[in-house]
Amino acid sequence: MKVNEYPPFTVIMRNYSFEQVIAIAQAIEGFEKYFAIEVTLNTTGATKMIHDLVEQHGTDLKVGAGTVITLDDAKEAIKNGAQFLLGPKEFTSDIFSLAKEHHVVTVPAGMTPTEIVRQIGLGADIVKVFPATTVRPDFFKAVQAPLGKLRLMAVGGVSASNAKDFLNSGADYLGIGSSMFTSNDLNSLNKMGLRTSLEQYIKLIH
Repeated sequence: MKVNEYPPFTVIMRNYSFEQVIAIAQAIEGFEKYFAIEVTLNTTGATKMIHDLVEQHGTDLKVGAGTVITLDDAKEAIKNGAQFLLGPKEFTSDIFSLAKEHHVVTVPAGMTPTEIVRQIGLGADIVKVFPATTVRPDFFKAVQAPLGKLRLMAVGGVSASNAKDFLNSGADYLGIGSSMFTSNDLNSLNKMGLRTSLEQYIKLIH
């Protein structure tokens, strides 16, 4: 996977059931250029979910692993077909080397300009600013003023109500967790309701 194929929105799936993950993947059908699916590795059965999603949807749906912390995490995720890796902290050079070898997009986390630049220097394709609501949308514009255009993803507290602010301030990508869908739609596996929630975000960039 090439970084320019990475969608603007990442649906973060932490502690979702297998049935919920499948329902969301089906709701995304036709919207693949807008949404990637991140299954966090601290979710029970995460690597099997990644494997099964890739097997069912191929490379059209961008599926990756979240909460990647160690090299072993990265190896296990890639072995099961992850097309990208997201982490809650900086990645080591070993993780970058492994990902590059397998053409996997890397999205480590950085909270300061120094951390962001260091990760890009090591090979990060995108840097996740986490938690984004701690620094507010203006941070994305401010950090790029002296450093130039950077591929940054806002994660943590992002919702439909503030997503546009982050996009307008220079975040190219957004990661959205529990605020993406209503609990009723998730619990009832209401694919039409899930799809309606997805459409809210598509409207933000059109």
